[in-house]
Amino acid sequence: MPTFQPPPFKIYNASAGSGKTYTLVQSYLYRVLNSPYPQQVKRLLAITFTNKAAQEMKGRILEQLERFAENKHDEMFEELQRLCSLSSRELQERAKKAYLYILHHYGHFNVSTIDKLTHQIIRTFARDFGINPRFDVALDSKDFMAEVVDRVLS
Repeated sequence: MPTFQPPPFKIYNASAGSGKTYTLVQSYLYRVLNSPYPQQVKRLLAITFTNKAAQEMKGRILEQLERFAENKHDEMFEELQRLCSLSSRELQERAKKAYLYILHHYGHFNVSTIDKLTHQIIRTFARDFGINPRFDVALDSKDFMAEVVDRVLS
């Protein structure tokens, strides 16, 4: 019987309070726990809009991994166990390894915002874009709006 294979990336678009964070956390954990290698975390990138949402997602991922490592079952544990076709013990062991890996390699735990990702990409290719690689982003809405109004009027 073929195993469940998610697409290489997924986009969720839903209103507030619809369970996006739960779905994102479950999707992230599936990708981590479906592999016997906790280093899988390095290959994952979760992007959201706000810093608050990114921090909440990181917290929930770590919280769930810790719970799973302690063999505390909940609806998500059982769903992941089914999706990954793993025994309870194997899922617990993978969760423990993934949890410890993330704690020891926190820099590999990529849950970020769209603006931070864009900033990182621009900084990586700054020379190609003809930009000083040590550029800073300045958010000055008054100057920005004044320039926008000037351009519209001209």
